[in-house]
Amino acid sequence: MSDGVQRTDGVRLVDKLTRHMLRLNPTFDIQRDVVSSILAKEERANIGVLEPRILSVERDGGVVYSWRGATGTTRIGKYDPHSTENKLLYTFDKQVCVSSCSLNKEETLLAVSLSQCTQEGRFKPVSKCLTLLIEIHPINNTKVLKAVDCKVKVQFLYPKTCRSTVLESHLLLASEDGYVDQYHIALTRQEGYRVVMQNSERLSRERVAEEFIWVQWDSDTQRIFYLTAREKHTLKCVQFYADRNFETVFELPLEMPNIVTSPVRFVNFGYDHYQDLEDEGLRLEVFTSPTGTMCVCYSHPVRWHKDATYTIAFVHQGCSKTFTVSLEQGSAPANFPTVRPIFIHLDYYIVVYMPDQFLHLINCRQQDLLCYSLFLSGADGHIEALCSGRAVVSVSGNRLLDVQAGRIYNMDLNPDFLLELLSSGRPEAQQLAALHCMLVYLQPNPVLELKIINWISENVMSFDAFDQIQEFILASLYRISYQQCVSLDKLLPYSCVFEKKELPVALTAISGVKCTPELLCQPIIKGKAKSLQGYWEELQHVLDRMRYFEAVPCPRFRTSLIKEDWTKLQAAMNSEKKKSPRSHHYIEENTKKVLSMVDTWRLDRRVVPLFQEEDQQQRVLVGLMVDKLREHLNRHLSRLGKKKIDLLVVNYAAKLLELIWHVLELVWQKLKLGPWVLCIKQQGNSEEWAMFHVMFRILEATKGLCLPLPPGYSTLLSVLGVRCLPQHTFLQYVDHGLLQLTEPFVSRLMTDLDNSDANEQLKFSILKRLPEHIDKKVSQRWDHPITSASISREYIGSLLDKHSESKDSALLDYSKSSFYPDFLPLNYLAKVLSNREEQAQNPFEEQENVDVRFVEETALKQTLIKLGFEVK
Repeated sequence: MSDGVQRTDGVRLVDKLTRHMLRLNPTFDIQRDVVSSILAKEERANIGVLEPRILSVERDGGVVYSWRGATGTTRIGKYDPHSTENKLLYTFDKQVCVSSCSLNKEETLLAVSLSQCTQEGRFKPVSKCLTLLIEIHPINNTKVLKAVDCKVKVQFLYPKTCRSTVLESHLLLASEDGYVDQYHIALTRQEGYRVVMQNSERLSRERVAEEFIWVQWDSDTQRIFYLTAREKHTLKCVQFYADRNFETVFELPLEMPNIVTSPVRFVNFGYDHYQDLEDEGLRLEVFTSPTGTMCVCYSHPVRWHKDATYTIAFVHQGCSKTFTVSLEQGSAPANFPTVRPIFIHLDYYIVVYMPDQFLHLINCRQQDLLCYSLFLSGADGHIEALCSGRAVVSVSGNRLLDVQAGRIYNMDLNPDFLLELLSSGRPEAQQLAALHCMLVYLQPNPVLELKIINWISENVMSFDAFDQIQEFILASLYRISYQQCVSLDKLLPYSCVFEKKELPVALTAISGVKCTPELLCQPIIKGKAKSLQGYWEELQHVLDRMRYFEAVPCPRFRTSLIKEDWTKLQAAMNSEKKKSPRSHHYIEENTKKVLSMVDTWRLDRRVVPLFQEEDQQQRVLVGLMVDKLREHLNRHLSRLGKKKIDLLVVNYAAKLLELIWHVLELVWQKLKLGPWVLCIKQQGNSEEWAMFHVMFRILEATKGLCLPLPPGYSTLLSVLGVRCLPQHTFLQYVDHGLLQLTEPFVSRLMTDLDNSDANEQLKFSILKRLPEHIDKKVSQRWDHPITSASISREYIGSLLDKHSESKDSALLDYSKSSFYPDFLPLNYLAKVLSNREEQAQNPFEEQENVDVRFVEETALKQTLIKLGFEVK
């Protein structure tokens, strides 16, 4: 096979150039989006070296950057991603070293921190750092905020407000001395367009945080996280509000190892191109999402030829996990002796990437087992754009900033690479993690779904560690239900693994990775956050639910809870003759609700004939599952109300039936099957055998989980079975309960097959295996002397049992007889039966052709056969 594309187990592998777990899409490239604009503004003859550098990314997505001007100046500009236009903000008349820069929302003020540089000039700082506040609408006054011997970072707040004009800005000033101040800057308009500071000599200032060793700015949510280390390490969060107020809303004690506390590390306060790359400070980042998750990620510098250790604290789960990874030997770059993992937030995952070593995709929602996280090493864990030695910064909104290259990337997971991980030869833990990721966390994609179903149809046999069909069903239903109600996260099953009595060893450990779990201290949410809507409310709700579910046994619904009741109901159905007991009426009502929600309005476009019969067994199982799941949710989620829970449960069962139907539709179309499949007379071909195999594996998977199938599924499977299997094998499948002899299937068999010796033997074998109440219904459909005689005997017995024979002779009127006069015994019996029919209801009235005439003809035919005058 070629190096570019190959095929393994039905999964089409992608070109090696794109074989990466993370897809990086450059949304900003300073060479592409900025340099051409700079060249248009500068004198080409004196352009020299531009040195464009990204300084910061503001909340509105605007990129603030600097470059060297043609005349030895330093210029600062902004790129607007919405209009794709560049704007010159300010020009320093000499070369300066900009270590931090921020632009206010109205683009009237520019805050800049300048580091000590070697060049002479007007803005050469006497101190190590000079912090300036500059009016730029138009360029006017400049105010010195700080002149100190430590690093200072600046960041304007971007409050969400309904006012169109805001004449006040708020600036955060974070110092390496371990404090953050907020400056309130009042503005005023002069001459109708000039915006200047009011009373710039006396700006209002408030202390926000102090005595920290690490601080992070979150521009999307307007929060500051910082870490203190007075007696023990405590993570705190300050929330800023639109009304210029702020407060500490969150505290979390952390058990952390010894930390190098100097210098203070700043996260998301722009990027200082003049800092030391071999900074020994703490590497820590906090990631949050609107769904109420919070992850605290930290690590220490890694020396090559030793282990890499990093910790993810899942605040919303109340636990942390410390991972220790053995590094590959001999792969360290000579010019970069110290390296740390890069932490990246991708919705439901935390990505830990160690260049040239490994990529660890850690699941933030399912922390029960390591197998729901994906660990890749070697070539699989390599990302070309993030090679070793690059200064990469994680930016809010699932973005990465490559400082040296001047690029900002949007990131997402590569579904083609995940599909490749499903191929044979991969560890089953990787296969499960990749399948789970595609089904639960990627956005619904019909093309990807078709590829997964094709893979399942080509690899139908269950793996040793997990059943891929069960995983597909449960994970797909979990995603659908979670999108409808987040509260179902801890209650619905999301994987088949937990239905096993013992967890397979292949899913409980990852080679080369050691995991140490620990419990976290309880976080404290205080202040206005308790009554706020949005993230803090959601986090509080998640924490409350987490505490509740830790206190109750088995909060997650397990389908095995249905099995005991289902076994009893099956026994009752097999023993009953006509109707279900009245106690099962509510189960039937559940089923009616479910089937009314199933999408059957496009039946004319469906190719798999389901939902076209009663299928009493599946109807009962559907109703039972609804009843058990409703009972479980009412117990643990009563605050939603009974109507909401009933709707969620009924929709869950309907989506299950639709999902199985959808899978069969896709496989049926792939195999190019048609309506001839339903003809029992013909022998099945290889495509029909493949369809039978897939349907049989779906039956095994759902039976193992005690999940219902669409009505008509058992009939279709039996039709395929009788076409594809030898007769003795087919009967063995029936005897072992693998195939069901449904009434529609047996009726079709009796009418479609002729009475050849082989077919007659098959029909008798099937009739012997039928329950009595079904045998009576279907035997009349077979035009055969034995079945006719059986029906006649049953008819006579039922009719004569109803009345006494004491006065029959007196009631006979031979003058009105229409029966054969030359066979008096039969004539007498026929007349008695005819008289009884007039006095009592025909017990076989639902069988249109069963009456006295039928009995008479059958008796004569049986007599002729016995006497040898007629062959069978």
